[in-house]
Amino acid sequence: MYLDIGEDMNVPDDFTQSEMQTGMWWRHLAAGGIAGAVSRTCTAPLDRLKVQPSKQKIGDCFSYMVKEGGLTGLWRGNGINVLKIAPESALKFAAYEQVKRLIKGDSKQTLSIYERFCAGALAGGISQTAIYPLEVLKTRLALRKTGQYKSIADAAYKIYVGEGLMSFYRGYIPNILGIIPYAGIDLAVYETLKKKYFKTHSSNEQPSFWMLLACGSASSTLGQMCSYPLALIRTRLQAQGESCIK
Repeated sequence: MYLDIGEDMNVPDDFTQSEMQTGMWWRHLAAGGIAGAVSRTCTAPLDRLKVQPSKQKIGDCFSYMVKEGGLTGLWRGNGINVLKIAPESALKFAAYEQVKRLIKGDSKQTLSIYERFCAGALAGGISQTAIYPLEVLKTRLALRKTGQYKSIADAAYKIYVGEGLMSFYRGYIPNILGIIPYAGIDLAVYETLKKKYFKTHSSNEQPSFWMLLACGSASSTLGQMCSYPLALIRTRLQAQGESCIK
């Protein structure tokens, strides 16, 4: 459980052996993907507002976006933001399971929070590396002027021709560095809050939806606050249209 605002760098959930055998895990991933698509669509105007380079007030930026592209323009870049959920989640889950197997080896003990953090951070790095060009496209589409690009493919072609292949990995280093504090804080706070809950409740009593939501929101928010400077640098680099890589 986490607060999804279009950035997915959290440590994946652990599935039980029975969930893996019965195929319940893919239902969890599918449900998470649908929930992510809905939440990202709902917060897309705020996500686009976040990447605006203007130094004006928030209200002025919002008014400019509506005037320049209409109400539908507030959702520019959301299509690719939703499309990348499936490959990103699948890659992260597959990488996470493989890294966990390497760490555990022949041991049957449950991974510690530190081992889960390492596995999650590495899995996040692998998935982010694979889908990162889509992140750059999302930022460019969110910042585009009306009529600048005809489609996602047209945007990718024009960026490639005008700026070269490496432009699709602009801002990659601060993005990867941001995974470490985000994943570490998100996991540590979430696990700490859950342990606090189980100290005052029976271990057989599952936390309510609202409790999980509160824990996930708190851990995700703290992780985002600490990693936000790197995320801001990443976004500014992604938005650059210069031919050189900075």
